[in-house]
Amino acid sequence: MPQTVWIARHGNRFDFVNPDWFLTAERPYDPSLSDDGFVQAKELGERLKLERIDRIFASPFLRTVQTAWEVAKVLQLPICLEAGLSEWLNPDWMRAMPEREKLEVLAERYNAIDLSYTSRIVPQYPEDERAMRDRVVKTIQTLAAEFSDNILLVTHGAFVVEGAIALLGYRAEVTAALCCLVKLVRTGEKWEMELNGDTSHLSQSQGKVRFARSE
Repeated sequence: MPQTVWIARHGNRFDFVNPDWFLTAERPYDPSLSDDGFVQAKELGERLKLERIDRIFASPFLRTVQTAWEVAKVLQLPICLEAGLSEWLNPDWMRAMPEREKLEVLAERYNAIDLSYTSRIVPQYPEDERAMRDRVVKTIQTLAAEFSDNILLVTHGAFVVEGAIALLGYRAEVTAALCCLVKLVRTGEKWEMELNGDTSHLSQSQGKVRFARSE
């Protein structure tokens, strides 16, 4: 049977809408979704409800957890927090390892989180581009091999691009708009990309693919 790996970027971020939030935030590199980001996440869940997805993995950052949570409620699946799906720990974007909400607090707030799951890959700050790519390759290949069913990865822009390239085996042009979907299908040993940064499920999608200092 073919295996499908879905890769989704999180919805719009609070600091994209309110840039001054960054200046006084307790965890400035871990913003929540914005109001329209929550709408996007819900629309992503509706888009995926008829798809056969067996497991959800999410980066442990708040915006990816919140995006995965909206999907998990629709699919009635637990969320495995995988640190290997984290954003690029780029020292040009952040001055130190970003502080995140404690796992216990996240699990209490978003009760679909599977506390029995342990991250397979743990990134180290700081990451240059090569380290980020190596981490992405290792993470997506590990998850695709260990969990041979159909999985959804809720992650960040850099991982959407480099994760798809890692499975395809060549440097494709991959689009990573907010709350987009990439669909990769493996038949035998070959992966093919059936969706590339699809946003047709969104009532409002960004006109320009955006990244930020903490993205």
